[in-house]
Amino acid sequence: MRILVVEDDKKVASFLEKGFREEGYAVDVAHNGVDGGMKARVYDYDLLLVDIMLPQKTGFELVRELRQSGSDVPVLMLTAMDSEADVVMGLDAGADDYLTKPFGFDELFARVRALLRRGGSGRGELLIYKDVEVDRIKHVAHRQGRRLNLTPKEFQLLEFFILRPEQVVRRTELLEKVWDLNFDPMSNVVDVHVGNLRRKLGEAGEGDLLYTLRGVGYVFQQKEPE
Repeated sequence: MRILVVEDDKKVASFLEKGFREEGYAVDVAHNGVDGGMKARVYDYDLLLVDIMLPQKTGFELVRELRQSGSDVPVLMLTAMDSEADVVMGLDAGADDYLTKPFGFDELFARVRALLRRGGSGRGELLIYKDVEVDRIKHVAHRQGRRLNLTPKEFQLLEFFILRPEQVVRRTELLEKVWDLNFDPMSNVVDVHVGNLRRKLGEAGEGDLLYTLRGVGYVFQQKEPE
């Protein structure tokens, strides 16, 4: 899953980015409301964490404009403004939840999981293709009942593939959706992670599921591409 953090305090933004990456999420960061709104419109995020007091455009304005454009991405507002009027204003603008600073990561992750369960993507929390199951909320995957011992990035790859079964996935798509915007596109780390995921899927069950199409990308399906 991919999250956008819109926070002007760079220390807080770095803290959130590090915490979510350790939990296996891809994270992008914006430090003002204009940049945050642009990223939210261009990229497909599963959730936004938005501060209220942002330079150039407030969090209220950012969320209101997203809702007016038809976006239903879940939004959790993070702010030190905790008056009832501020909470009401944030929710009326279109936010789904509201968390005041300071906060603990346990509560933050619990609220994020709750929003993702009922979020606007409509993808569901349990993904199934053939004998593979992926629980998007618990970050657990199985094949033929055997738990897959995946790294956070391998889990994100499997989640991305299982959402697009039997479709060609280009390497550039993986760079955009699974890795963050600061990733070096010249690195071979994508191929390494895909190779590790293929091996672990093979160790857990019979038959290949992940194929490489040279010069094109990858495909997640039960039979070898023709």
